Amino acid sequence: MYIHQRRQWPHFTWNATVISDLLGTVRHKQGRIVGRMEGLGFSLREEAVLQTLTLDVLKTSEIEGEVLNVDQVRSSLARRLGMDIGALTPADRHVDGVVEMLLDATQHYTQPLSEVRLFGWHAALFPTSRSGMYKITVGQWRDDSTGPMQVVSGAMGRERVHFEAPVSEKVPAEMDTFISWSNTDQNQDPVLKAAIAHLWFVTIHPFDDGNGRIARSIADLQLARSDNSAQRFYSMSAQIQLERKYYYEILEKTQKGNLDITEWLVWFLSCLDRALSATDTILNVVLTKARSWEFFASKVINERQKLMLNKLLDGFEGKLNTSKWAKIAKVSNDTALRDILDLVNQGVLEKEDAGGRSTNYRLHEIR
Repeated sequence: MYIHQRRQWPHFTWNATVISDLLGTVRHKQGRIVGRMEGLGFSLREEAVLQTLTLDVLKTSEIEGEVLNVDQVRSSLARRLGMDIGALTPADRHVDGVVEMLLDATQHYTQPLSEVRLFGWHAALFPTSRSGMYKITVGQWRDDSTGPMQVVSGAMGRERVHFEAPVSEKVPAEMDTFISWSNTDQNQDPVLKAAIAHLWFVTIHPFDDGNGRIARSIADLQLARSDNSAQRFYSMSAQIQLERKYYYEILEKTQKGNLDITEWLVWFLSCLDRALSATDTILNVVLTKARSWEFFASKVINERQKLMLNKLLDGFEGKLNTSKWAKIAKVSNDTALRDILDLVNQGVLEKEDAGGRSTNYRLHEIR
């Protein structure tokens, strides 16, 4: 029996004594992080938000096995936030759709959830009305015309059903109840509401596809309400992606259990606690980048060099060499080498010690 089949559904219960200390710790960390970030200058705070949102968009898709282009995501976010990050990489419709959904959830967190809003998010996620090779119903609740909505794994003929959602006839009424609860205060802490909303939404599974990503956006909306801020400085999706295996295990266990969701809440709050701790990494990246550009300000740097330095500061994958520079900056190898050697002579780049078929370069350490 799944929890949505139980007579008391959706009246969840939990052990408040077990939850209270964890919730208190999380709320304390949230306040400390928001205070710390507000102490930064405007440009640093802007960059921290961009870093966090980029991570959130990338990781919520990775949880579902989709890898998005980081430059497209960053450019799409910067364009919509009105931020100047230099040359913008054109983003495809799918990237723009994920970005639009996340920004609507977090930037407009005070607006009520509604059927129309959720349909808009779903349409943004699937601009071609396709999920991979399959045609899906977009911008409306599922109709189960191809069979019951199931979460399945395993090879064909040896499938394992992890979960079966409520029949489609029940979805409109289920979603009316969920949306009404989402928009009602009920003296419930918004962080707890984020955890409950996530579980409740994926249990209803109201769409043909995209339920996980939309559930995480609903949780982000509730977390923005808990911070009372549209500025995001931590990424729950990034932490869930790191814990993806256990995320699916605890979700399945809870959906096959009773309506006492204490274990799910403990996991969610603990995961959020780890996401908040990981904010230090984002802040260090932002501060390092700011310090680096203060150093670069005294140098003569062209637009190609600025582009490549930003990529190095944002976390360049692999080793930087002449051929990679030429490919990314869209110049000849000779021009790339001149750009690199110019930065080496100015003390911005340095050669790596390791030898090999090509010379690799890295940022000179700023002391």
